[in-house]
Amino acid sequence: MAIDKGHRFGIDFDDAFPQGLVMVGEVSPDNEYQSREDRAANRPVRQRVDEITGKRQWKVMVTDPAETRAKRASFEITLLADVQPVPTTSEALPGMRPIELDGLTAEPRVAGQGEFKYQSYVFRATGFKQAASKPSRSGGSGETAKAA
Repeated sequence: MAIDKGHRFGIDFDDAFPQGLVMVGEVSPDNEYQSREDRAANRPVRQRVDEITGKRQWKVMVTDPAETRAKRASFEITLLADVQPVPTTSEALPGMRPIELDGLTAEPRVAGQGEFKYQSYVFRATGFKQAASKPSRSGGSGETAKAA
């Protein structure tokens, strides 16, 4: 049985990103390319729509603390929603906040150029979920608080 190109595999957030993700910046619309001629003619900017779900596409820049290669640590994730998703966590540093994603899917892709190709993934999610408290590694009392 063959798997069609472009198949999206559902994946649990903790399996994909065991150390979580850090959102850098804000959620923004994923707009279609607009040429100089389009801008000169004052054509409206159009937001991309996902061909499978029919939902509007939003993009967010994230950093994976578990990634050891600097060039692969930061990447964009596409959020699929009718309205702009809002993160559920507060900023840890200005412009940076830990996040967890809901409805995460991974689509395999080949990345790189020439002889330097490697396996990569396009990640999509339906929004943010409340980040659960992770156990502390500070060697404290051993008790951890769970977010309700």
